[in-house]
Amino acid sequence: MSFRMIYKEIFSAVAIMLTLVAFYPYLRGIIQDTTKPHVFSWIIWGSTTFVVFLVQIQSGGGVGAWPIGVSGTLTAFIAALAYVKRAGITITHTDWLFFIAAMSSLPLWYLTSDPTWAVIVLTIVDLLGFGPTVRKGYVAPHTESLAFFGLFAARNSMVVIALESYSIATTLFPATIAAACVLLMLLIMYRKRKVSTEG
Repeated sequence: MSFRMIYKEIFSAVAIMLTLVAFYPYLRGIIQDTTKPHVFSWIIWGSTTFVVFLVQIQSGGGVGAWPIGVSGTLTAFIAALAYVKRAGITITHTDWLFFIAAMSSLPLWYLTSDPTWAVIVLTIVDLLGFGPTVRKGYVAPHTESLAFFGLFAARNSMVVIALESYSIATTLFPATIAAACVLLMLLIMYRKRKVSTEG
């Protein structure tokens, strides 16, 4: 086995570990009612993440794709748990718009035979999934976990490093989601400070 493959496997293993480390307190927070994820965001993220994993495998992402597969499975579980716990139950008209736009875009990946277009569509859909969480994070910033999104920004950076093949199909999704997590963290930090000074 070449040094390059060992290097890729190490980064993939670290990315999977970061995924598990990020999800554990988030899941515990949901169970303890201290974290209230928006169910629409998590349904969208679970769907897109798992499909991107399949596209990355098809496009030669190799071991770098496995953290995305683990994440897709856990994300779907959080969506189910959020629904059962009725976390983030306030659903606005805007949330419905994000949800409908995201879910109606999912079949488009199937219609494109090029995995690059599939990942572009799925990345856009996943970004739409941030909509309800951005709205909730703005209104109620203390209901979201900064550490969770920080770990996911780091995890997605590790995924990019661990990929065996670099292309838009393999790289766009993790790189874009890492950036989105950082921006969401900045919004939540800003709003937490604002809410604290107003209170």
